[in-house]
Amino acid sequence: MFGCQRSAYLGDDPNSLKEVFKDDFFIGTALNIGQINKTDAATDSLISIQFNAITAENIMKAELIHPAWGKFDFDAADKFVEYGKLNNMYIVGHTLVWHSQLPPFVHAITDADSLRQFMELHIQTVAQRYASSIDSWDVVNEALNEDGSLRESVFYKLLGEDYIVEAFRKTAEAAPNAALYYNDYNIEQSQKRAGVIRLIKKLQEAGVRIDGVGIQGHWNINNLQLDEIEESIEEYAKLGVKVAITELDISVLPNPWDLEGADVNQQFEGGLNMNPYADQLPDSISRLLTDSYEQLFRLFLKHSDKISRVTFWGVNDGQSWLNNWPIRGRANYPLLFDRNNRPKEAFQRIIGIENNSN
Repeated sequence: MFGCQRSAYLGDDPNSLKEVFKDDFFIGTALNIGQINKTDAATDSLISIQFNAITAENIMKAELIHPAWGKFDFDAADKFVEYGKLNNMYIVGHTLVWHSQLPPFVHAITDADSLRQFMELHIQTVAQRYASSIDSWDVVNEALNEDGSLRESVFYKLLGEDYIVEAFRKTAEAAPNAALYYNDYNIEQSQKRAGVIRLIKKLQEAGVRIDGVGIQGHWNINNLQLDEIEESIEEYAKLGVKVAITELDISVLPNPWDLEGADVNQQFEGGLNMNPYADQLPDSISRLLTDSYEQLFRLFLKHSDKISRVTFWGVNDGQSWLNNWPIRGRANYPLLFDRNNRPKEAFQRIIGIENNSN
């Protein structure tokens, strides 16, 4: 379920990410609707050459796939799954239970029974539909606060803390062959990591299957906490679960608010000093980005026995959500490929790590 030995997933280009790391972990990317529909031939070619795993960036979230009670729109999700099958890719569903990007009718629910019915119907319908197609599910997404306590989401307020156990239980029933993950940001940090460990143990003590933890990996070149990342990989693995780096990107922009993670509800006003690289990235910052990616991948390779997948949150810089978070309209450069799909020095560096070790 977690290995990278299936020959169907291997690429032909010896310098592609998926080929270089084929014996270590899957290399994935998130796809938006344009990429799923293959609206740009160059980007489509890059995806098929470089990656052997895909995650649905938005189209499988509840507000889009379940817009009204009992009514589902599977068109985009079906195309996403077909894309993965045609390219022999590991397919990740994202996400079944999340407090954000819910359809409006859910926010109007005020009683526990109705919300439980929604959650169970949603999981059963979506997970069962793709039971033979989706390799892995982010079952519950971002359920914890920064101190490791449970976020007071609509699910927690009406259903209590056991909603997570029930979500995993129902997903295991609906998709018995898929790997089941808890996914969150900042869970490499000690307090939130402790919360995830409590969550995993609670599921295990309840006899409910959890196969892995997704560390989102929304990091910054000025605050890359490698020791915390390594400790988290080791601590999660001790619990008998795999670790995936699920939404990897490294911001190069100023962060005066010391924001960490990926709370999509945080937005700020910005001036010119908050968008310093509007036209291009200076060589000095590019080198910092390259060094950061090299350090990360050396760490990932050190623990490749514990890591199932490394997925970038986007194909190229132009697609990245960080161009609009936490300030809209900034130019960010967080990925391995630039806005023209050209590989950066960071790409060459991490390719070189593995090639030079062989």
